[in-house]
Parts: sequence; C-alpha cells; structure tokens
Amino acid sequence: MDLGKLLEDSGAVLRGHFILTSGRRSDLYLEKFRIIEQPKVLSALCTEIANHYSNLEIDFVAGPTTGGIIIAFEVARQMGLPAVYVETENGAKTLRRGKTLPAGAKVLIVDDVLTTGTSLVETKQAIENAGGQVVAFGVLIERTEKELDFGAPLYASYRAEAKTYAEDELPDWLAAIPPVKPGTRKA
Repeated sequence: MDLGKLLEDSGAVLRGHFILTSGRRSDLYLEKFRIIEQPKVLSALCTEIANHYSNLEIDFVAGPTTGGIIIAFEVARQMGLPAVYVETENGAKTLRRGKTLPAGAKVLIVDDVLTTGTSLVETKQAIENAGGQVVAFGVLIERTEKELDFGAPLYASYRAEAKTYAEDELPDWLAAIPPVKPGTRKA
C-alpha cells in the first residue's frame, strides 16, 4: 500500500505557510484529524507499527491525549494488548481515572505526528512515573529534520520530508504566503 498517496488522498497533507507548535515555520503541515477520522487510513498506518513491533515483548500500548489515545487503541487492538491513555493533569502528563501499571510493565508508546518529540518525552515520563518501562515508540508520521534519541527504538509508519524555519530565517517564497497556526498545543 502506498501510504504517501493514502495520506494525500485523506486530506492530511496540507501545503501553505504554517506556524508549528514549536514556533518554527513550514510549508508542510500534517493534519492528524484527517487521519484519525478515517478508520481505513488510521488502521493502515497503525498496522505498520503493530507489524514492526510484533516480535517485541510488550504488555501495554500507551498514547497521549488527544490523537494518541485513538492510535494506542488501534495498535493495541491489532496486537491483542490492552491500551493505556496518558492525560494532562495540573500541567503534567499522567495516568488518570484510577489507571495503574504493574511494576516493570513493558510499554510501547504511540503517537500521531513526530516533529520535536515533546509529546513522546512527556508520555515516557508519565509511564515511568507509573512504574512502567518504555521499550519502544511508534508514530504514524515522522517529520523531524534531525534524528532524535528517546532511549528506546522509534518506528514511523511514514516519513514526511519537511523543512522548518525560524521566523527570522524565512525564505522569500514562504514569507510571501500568509501564515496560519493549526494544531492543539500553545506555542
């Protein structure tokens, strides 16, 4: 299956001038909601992660709110594992609603779009605070410009080539396009 075409056809790949969560600018934005609202698209991307980690010993699949919980559910469903949802409480990621992990539980963390890694780092901390051991990471789409080290293997279902710019380093062609700020995190 051509995942790039699937993403384009789903409307998830947007082109223009975007202010990213980090404050950096890009001409490419990946709208996760176009992925998670279409079960066929989401399932195809989650299958890549589930298949990649099928031989790894995993007890739980965890994902952060918002999009990560749907991804965690689908990857966990495909792997026959329980899902764990990491939420924000008092400004920090944590397990809520009475959820606990057995000490040393092996956890695969999944999320939607990887750009800076903040969400993965915060989710990892929440899992470790709950007594779990993060053994791997999976993301639907990776759009990083440099390799990031999370202390465990990382797999991306799809890699998007995207360059980002500081606001004062914009190329003229991008500066000529009015910027928009999509996304859910405050910059």
